Amino acid sequence: MSWFWPEGFYTLAMITAFGFGAFALKLPIAVAMGLAAVTGSLLGGAGIPLRHLVEGMFGYIDTILIIATAMIFMKTIEATGLLESVAAWMIRKFRSFPAVLSLGIVFLIMVPGMITGSSTAAVLTTGALVAPVMIKLGVPTLQTAAAIAMSAIYGMIAPPINLPAMIIGGGIDMPYVGFGLPLLICTVPLAVFTALWLVYPSLRKKSHDPALEEELSRMARTPLTARLFLPMAALVVLLGGERMFPEVWPPLGMPLSFLIASAVGIFSGVKWNIPETVTEAINDALPVMGILMGVGMFIQIMTLIGVRGFVVVSALALPAWLLYVGIATSMPLFGAVSAFGSASVLGVPFLLALLGRNEILVGSALSLIAGLGDLMPPTALAGIFAAQVVGEKNYFRVLRFCVVPGLLTAVWGIAVILGAQYIAGILY
Repeated sequence: MSWFWPEGFYTLAMITAFGFGAFALKLPIAVAMGLAAVTGSLLGGAGIPLRHLVEGMFGYIDTILIIATAMIFMKTIEATGLLESVAAWMIRKFRSFPAVLSLGIVFLIMVPGMITGSSTAAVLTTGALVAPVMIKLGVPTLQTAAAIAMSAIYGMIAPPINLPAMIIGGGIDMPYVGFGLPLLICTVPLAVFTALWLVYPSLRKKSHDPALEEELSRMARTPLTARLFLPMAALVVLLGGERMFPEVWPPLGMPLSFLIASAVGIFSGVKWNIPETVTEAINDALPVMGILMGVGMFIQIMTLIGVRGFVVVSALALPAWLLYVGIATSMPLFGAVSAFGSASVLGVPFLLALLGRNEILVGSALSLIAGLGDLMPPTALAGIFAAQVVGEKNYFRVLRFCVVPGLLTAVWGIAVILGAQYIAGILY
């Protein structure tokens, strides 16, 4: 395939238009993607097709609803004090066991990403919560930020909610079913490595700040009672029941399940401002939802003018060794635009090029590699926000400590793809 074909020219023009809008004009990512979509449609002779633009904006409406309602749930359990109380209890309980505490901290940071499918949500909730505690436990500031950034990305990829995998699966009409174990295989070993690489060495020295106990007392101001866990228990029952008893359980769907579980927070025994919590949740979710709407327009116009087919055929034409190199490099780099955009624009054609292997494992691995886009400058959402929560102005200093786990993540993703058939034989 030649980039001098009309579709190749349209592809380069759309990418250039996006770069100009995002970096030269400093437009929000969603608006820049809309600009790129309009540029492509004009060059492709489609004019400004409002129907396709609107249709594209609502192409990921299911995913947008999941993000919005999941963020409401996260803000609910944050408002009731569950997150802070659990963090304080865990640190006090395992302070004398640095390896276990390191793993516990990383898992705690991952939880919001696992529920919302957003690394930003993980950084700004549990990441911001444990950052001062990690520093007082003796973890250097930059390593703290790097551990938060990497854990947030692994949380975004871990089950039960993995938006890149949903997007990749949607591109080939593959339902989001059976991804639980493959996603755990993709993320758990990397999360353990991150904990032992970035957190454990400092905790092992036991050089704790004298102000640590004061910080833990502040976090544990809400008693850790059984009622505090009611929203989480309700969510487990609602999501688990639908999967374990599909024949008798009402198909509520994830958005409604998240809303019901959030409403259960009223009975947690803690007073909290419901309108303020919901407003804050939607405000925090808006950037991610906007990006998905921009990605939807971008993909819709790519399909309309033939660019998407060009990308798919180009990927299929690559030799095997170059295909894997392309996956490991292009998906994270394109993820600087958006991990979701990388999953849709590149993840789908790469999955089509790898048909014949276990599609669920391949899709899981591709979503893992796409997630690295949240570390890529200039957007680098996970890196920038992680730097902010520890008070570091230059996020490149944080990214320096993400290089080793980031490279290992790309290698592990390719290894899972190569061994997909073997792993599938063990799992299934």
